Amino acid sequence: MNYNDTVNWMFNQLPMYQNKGKVAFKKDLTNTYALSSHLNNPEKKIKSIHVAGTNGKGSTSHMIASVLQEAGCKVGLYTSPHLKDFRERIKVNGNVVSKQFVIQFITRNKTFLENHRLSFFEMTVGMAFDYFAKQKVDIAIIEVGLGGRLDSTNIITPEISVITNIGLDHTQFLGDTLELIAHEKAGIIKPNVPVVIGETQKKITPVFRRIAKENNAPIYFADQTIKKTYKSDLKGSYQTNNIKTVAQTLTVLQPLGFNTSEKHKVKGFNNVVKNTGLLGRWQTLQYSPKIICDTAHNKEGLSYVMPQLANETFNKLHLVLGMVNDKNIVSIIDLFPIKATYYFCKPEIPRGLDAEILKQYFAEKGYKGDAYKSVNEAFEFAKKQAKNNDLIYVGGSTFVVAEII
Repeated sequence: MNYNDTVNWMFNQLPMYQNKGKVAFKKDLTNTYALSSHLNNPEKKIKSIHVAGTNGKGSTSHMIASVLQEAGCKVGLYTSPHLKDFRERIKVNGNVVSKQFVIQFITRNKTFLENHRLSFFEMTVGMAFDYFAKQKVDIAIIEVGLGGRLDSTNIITPEISVITNIGLDHTQFLGDTLELIAHEKAGIIKPNVPVVIGETQKKITPVFRRIAKENNAPIYFADQTIKKTYKSDLKGSYQTNNIKTVAQTLTVLQPLGFNTSEKHKVKGFNNVVKNTGLLGRWQTLQYSPKIICDTAHNKEGLSYVMPQLANETFNKLHLVLGMVNDKNIVSIIDLFPIKATYYFCKPEIPRGLDAEILKQYFAEKGYKGDAYKSVNEAFEFAKKQAKNNDLIYVGGSTFVVAEII
């Protein structure tokens, strides 16, 4: 198989959450442990930092990686989902895993993967751990895919566990209250391993404190202890919380043998995109008209992004908007500006919400716009309509952003 054949084979195995949704969610780690054993437990050969949370875990993971790279470390970075190419999920010092490694990993382990009916995510996690071990990284930043306790990444014993924040997202998997979701995210807390909590949320702080105490895990609340902030090339206003989370993580990491000076932090925060290749976080794609995209897709993320959008200077506002079909749309509509022209679209995945249905949700609340057959058609139509002093925002889903970058 060539690279495209290999990736297509992976996508076509058991349902992948990003495409199919709830039917892809597995409630145990049996397969992941089996694959790890088959691969000679590569996750035990590397040091790691485990990052969970409802929002900000991708940005936080990339920021940590960037600073550690500036400090001279060889850093593995595992994140999901990807925007353009599967290999974005697995990087070392910002360089994506080679096509040849992906091909060879699947070819070498295909019989095992098929016999054990591993999911896309399970085999991808195994591939990442195997790659990082073979690359002999100094440390790997591992982003949780979904939840924490039952996520395939949760077979590692990291140097530090990080939880950015908690919001009501993926409630069909994780529970319908903040306390239940916090319990799932807190599943990454390990015995005697320090845990950094990014944002103090009164309702769920007792959950984190209890589970940390049960595990004898030192706990740090970044927003309470970190006073200094840093400028970053990630321009979203919501990055302020992520920057504090990263700063706290680096402080806890210091006595564990990973020394980061003030210079490393300043350069690392300012060169996240350059060092790691991160895309889609309040990213300006062009000017005249200005086009901004952002992957914010739930109430908590959009609560930061929409006020920032309102602070932009423009004549008319155009929103290219698409969502997935398991999103609680009614709960987030009011976050969007009503004084704008909307271009509703469906991301090209099975979970994508039909553009006409999305349009109807918004129309019932008085929003104006039309539905289009695809993301690209909506985007192109918005660009034709927009004048030089207008602003186009593209978002609502990671998958919408992926199609236009």
